[in-house]
Amino acid sequence: MQYGLQLYSVRDVTDKNMEYALEKVAEMGYSFVEFAGFFGIPAKEIKRMLDNTGLRVSGTHTGWQEIAFDFEKTVEYHKEIGNENIIIPGADLSDSKKLDDFINVINEFGPKLAEHGINLHYHNHSFEFQPNKDGQIVHEEMQRRSDILFQIDTYWAYHAGLDPVELIKRLAHRVRIIHLKDGNAKGEGFALGEGTAPVKAVRQAAIELGMTIVVESETLNPDGLSEVKRCIDFLKTLDNE
Repeated sequence: MQYGLQLYSVRDVTDKNMEYALEKVAEMGYSFVEFAGFFGIPAKEIKRMLDNTGLRVSGTHTGWQEIAFDFEKTVEYHKEIGNENIIIPGADLSDSKKLDDFINVINEFGPKLAEHGINLHYHNHSFEFQPNKDGQIVHEEMQRRSDILFQIDTYWAYHAGLDPVELIKRLAHRVRIIHLKDGNAKGEGFALGEGTAPVKAVRQAAIELGMTIVVESETLNPDGLSEVKRCIDFLKTLDNE
């Protein structure tokens, strides 16, 4: 089984030495990565690092502003590194005006990205499943009023009180990539297998649904590389069961 890593998990290394981080992630057994910023590194250098480590890029977390206000440059960069999935990592959707404006943006730029062979996704936290100031359930509004794909962060869905397995099954037609993450109901994160989120059930459902599994583990305990090593070792144990 192949797994990817959201590089925010090793942000204590990537902001200083991206190449070293990618080398170590590849050595651990991750097959692909999802970027969370490029720290001013040119696209050709990112592509060289990926090629040298044998890693693929499964997606990037990219703010909607980069898409809306710097579209051509954003597309050019992502095409050069071989990325086909731009994932908006979140947005301020706290009232109906902000939500309306955001939906207008994704409805405009989703098709434009598709013309370049790039899919547009939205990554959730927990607030999207709870009423905003105007009583709207943001995630339901996006489901109804847009065609955007969803990267389901299964831990944050769990934290919001949802069953993440049921959620990815129900939205399977719009979910291609998930975040596999662990933690507890209080919002505290842990490495995979160390929290109370239904990690094993989510992993199995994602495999059966043919979804790309990207690991995210955010607590840098005791540092990013050590934490994500525990995560991939846990997944290898499951693979061997």
